[in-house]
Amino acid sequence: MNVFDELSWRGLVHQVSDADKVREYFATPGRVAYCGFDPSAPSLHVGNMVPLISLLRLKRAGHRPIFLAGGGTGLIGDPSGKEVERTLQDKSRIDASLEKIKGQVAKVFGGEVWVENNADWLLKLTAIELLRDVGKHFTVNWMMAKDAVKSRLAREDVGISYTEFSYMILQSYDYYHLFEKYGCMLQFGGSDQWGNITAGAELIRRKTGKEAYALTFPLITTADGKKFGKSEKGAIYMDPEMTPPTDFHNFWMLTDDRDVIRFMKFFTFLTREEIEDYEKEVAARPEKREAQKRLAAEMTRMVHGPEVLADIERAHAARFGGDAVDAGALYAAVRDSAPSVTYADAAALPDVPQMLVDLDFAPSKGKAKEFLKQGAVRINNQVFAEQVFTPGPDDLFDGSAFLLAMGKKKLGLVRLGVA
Repeated sequence: MNVFDELSWRGLVHQVSDADKVREYFATPGRVAYCGFDPSAPSLHVGNMVPLISLLRLKRAGHRPIFLAGGGTGLIGDPSGKEVERTLQDKSRIDASLEKIKGQVAKVFGGEVWVENNADWLLKLTAIELLRDVGKHFTVNWMMAKDAVKSRLAREDVGISYTEFSYMILQSYDYYHLFEKYGCMLQFGGSDQWGNITAGAELIRRKTGKEAYALTFPLITTADGKKFGKSEKGAIYMDPEMTPPTDFHNFWMLTDDRDVIRFMKFFTFLTREEIEDYEKEVAARPEKREAQKRLAAEMTRMVHGPEVLADIERAHAARFGGDAVDAGALYAAVRDSAPSVTYADAAALPDVPQMLVDLDFAPSKGKAKEFLKQGAVRINNQVFAEQVFTPGPDDLFDGSAFLLAMGKKKLGLVRLGVA
């Protein structure tokens, strides 16, 4: 299948400058296409994964995708989708972020990825060269008509600086540079990048008389209308220090039934037949959440590797395996990921209802007492119905912690004397 047709089937083509010519472009192996990524944070997040995985789709289809790192444009800041002016970052911070991001991208690509950094050419441009050789091809009227600029001009309290106003020219020059050096004829990105991408294609036309193409992906939202990629804790990052792998895995596990098949198309390399089978499974047995399990596994394996996925799945099996699971194995599986509460020592332990409240497992001590009476509370994976628990040495793991669970889904750690 032509990779353009695959992107279309997966629902990933939102805007395209010329569908027939883009399809024709990809009919020949070895075609060059690129997407730029903003290094304003030291990690990509799940919102970046559609363009990132699309680069990988192109590679697997026999083409030559470029991951363009915005080491130069990142010093300016793209106004697209931003209601206020960005805070400028210094070059050392941008460079440090890019180094981390390159490692994340290499992991997704299996080690081999073509990376270009636009700082390599943008920082060599003089102001006169930029104005004469690039700016001359842009009219202010045309630039002001772009959505990213119009939305900011409409807000008199914010406006737009000349710095961010010029971003479109810099991104356009990137496209022209990659066209001239590598024969790149397609740039793609998020739907908010349409104006910048088409501006680049227009610059190529004006300077060379040749065609170049633009393609954008849809803005991804959840079934309830929320922007994709957020959780209660904030954005979901690919960096394991910013978003623990267990949280990353859980983000995908919590995908709504209404979204899971669509997200499988967007983010995984599962075939049409496999996805259609999961679609039937969701319709027939949604409570099993088999599609969510597969989606979470595919994404976690891709971003964090098979070993991390295996650890998470073992922890999940231990956590929800019931009374038959050894408490020591359960502790080992969740000690770094379960919610916890800390008290100075055993003498400072409150009663069990208060511990449940402190862990946010119960809204009040009264409700916690009801759970105790119902047999819904477990300590070290054994049902516990008393008001007070006094741990002995054999009850503490690592000499300082025990497990406290309520119901099937809430499992925490009570720590003694550990900050």
